[in-house]
Amino acid sequence: MKPKEYAFTLEMEVRDYECDMQGIVNNSVYQNYLEHARHVWLKTVGIDFREFTGRGINLVVVRAELDYKSPLQSGDRFMVGLTMVRESPLRFAFYQDILRLPDMKPAIKAKIIGTALNQRGRPEIPEELNQLMQADG
Repeated sequence: MKPKEYAFTLEMEVRDYECDMQGIVNNSVYQNYLEHARHVWLKTVGIDFREFTGRGINLVVVRAELDYKSPLQSGDRFMVGLTMVRESPLRFAFYQDILRLPDMKPAIKAKIIGTALNQRGRPEIPEELNQLMQADG
């Protein structure tokens, strides 16, 4: 994806403690970066994760596909870009990239599939997410 195709981007910086003994970002940390960008974006479009949980709506990841392209190191600045699409009637997907700055070298390409669970633990997409996916395409 090209940066202009993202619905949202967030710039971050690698912290020392996120690196492993090889001096590169540990593979599990990338999922934290991706999740943080999703949460910040949802908040910017008026969807509050905490408020959803209080209403008994739990947004959950059901599948994560990550392709590791090149490692990030301590102090590297990077951008997380994302776009959200409807995957099926009860699932949505976030297409996300992590790009090192300023050269935009890809570090991660990811597809994160999620759903929303109602108070009974059954998949049910809340109206706010339905409207968001309709507005974005």
